[in-house]
Amino acid sequence: MKRISPILLLLVASSCGSGDGDLSSSPAISTVPGPTPTASPSPSPSPSPSPSPSATATPTGGPLALTGNVSAAHDPAILKDGDTYYLFTTGNAGDTEGLLALRTSTDLRDWTLRGGSYLSLPAWAKTAVPGATGMWAPDISKVNGQYRLYYAISTFGKNQSAIGLATATRIDPSAPAANWVDQGPVIQSQTSDDFNAIDPMAFTDAQGRDWMVFGSYWSGIKLIRLDPTTGLRLAGDAAPRALAERPAPDAAEGPYIIRHDNYYYLFLSFDACCQGAKSTYYTVVGRASAPDGPYVDRDGKAMLKGGGTVVLTNGQGDGSRFVGRGGVEVLQQADGDYLVYHAYDTQRNGIPTLQVQRLGWTSDGWPVAQ
Repeated sequence: MKRISPILLLLVASSCGSGDGDLSSSPAISTVPGPTPTASPSPSPSPSPSPSPSATATPTGGPLALTGNVSAAHDPAILKDGDTYYLFTTGNAGDTEGLLALRTSTDLRDWTLRGGSYLSLPAWAKTAVPGATGMWAPDISKVNGQYRLYYAISTFGKNQSAIGLATATRIDPSAPAANWVDQGPVIQSQTSDDFNAIDPMAFTDAQGRDWMVFGSYWSGIKLIRLDPTTGLRLAGDAAPRALAERPAPDAAEGPYIIRHDNYYYLFLSFDACCQGAKSTYYTVVGRASAPDGPYVDRDGKAMLKGGGTVVLTNGQGDGSRFVGRGGVEVLQQADGDYLVYHAYDTQRNGIPTLQVQRLGWTSDGWPVAQ
């Protein structure tokens, strides 16, 4: 899950922001339809005893050389608007960076920390998820002049969770929390559900329909429709559609979908995050001809059956300084595509650190980290 464990919080403070709208006037929680509950195992935050063979393949190429404030940075979400890159990260109460911390850059390499986007958790979130102290796994987009900042509210190892939305017409780096207005929950999950409402990512398909992909552990990665006008869940939407799953207790989380040529590509993080230098996170991909799948990897294995072609290895056991490479977003630009993700610095007590790496494409249309 795109999240920070209590163990890691003792070592570092990672940031997740909050908007500064009148939180007391956030919309009331509405009951969101979900799938028929089925028995599902509780997730385990511990690393797998032995990573899958694909996770220990030949290491990928190195990331760009970054400067400025690049840690603690967990679950980076990036948007280029004009000449500026805006990057948001996970955060918990008490983190020095703030909740949903904002960083900016003009060249994708030198980063300046601007502070938290929220001053505290929205009131609805405290009621929906008792005990929550953080805002996790942000996703940032711009739709018809409106910035949409999605985030997750949860507690470690539980699926009583919610995905919320903040909107703004301006991002102010000098006052990151100045313009965000919280719009309340998009979707929620309860302990009776077989999915976990965290790790959101919104995208638009070739037909102009808006979607949100999300999920972690339990029955895996899900997809819902969004209302293009509000950014909230589309009224009358069907139960969440299943896109990817792994056998318990293996993790499939942190989904990110892009459209490239004639396919949709689903990037996922496999195995364990949030264990500092012991993290076994690695990144895989599958593709489909439609946004709702079915997604398969390069070998034709269905992602609903645990498939996934490795894009970033976990770095464990190969002498890498940065390990547990996951929480990926893909920045698509005219000069080429980039992977934006976090990895844990083995030389700095496993602190989560921002990484940016070029992404190439094979002749048969598969992404390759360069």
